[in-house]
Amino acid sequence: MGLVLGGVAFGVGPERLKWPLILTAASGLLLLAAAVHARCLVLSEGAGWGLFLKLALLGLGNAIPAVRIELFIAATLVASVASHMPSAWRHRAPPWR
Repeated sequence: MGLVLGGVAFGVGPERLKWPLILTAASGLLLLAAAVHARCLVLSEGAGWGLFLKLALLGLGNAIPAVRIELFIAATLVASVASHMPSAWRHRAPPWR
């Protein structure tokens, strides 16, 4: 993701970001599958909501190129907070559940 974020920040063309994008998506999917399988991540808990917010920001960044860098930075911040928050928050279920 660092290569993708840096490439977008410095105006690197999409053709040069193809492999960093593929590797970022593949490693993210593998880590997600492993975490869900090991029950370290339950998608309806805090970390899962962080994941969905990050994916929404990345999707918006691809849909709205004018603010892509800002949305990618926000997604990186959300991912950092969601993966390093205390386990009491990370594994907390929403109140309506």
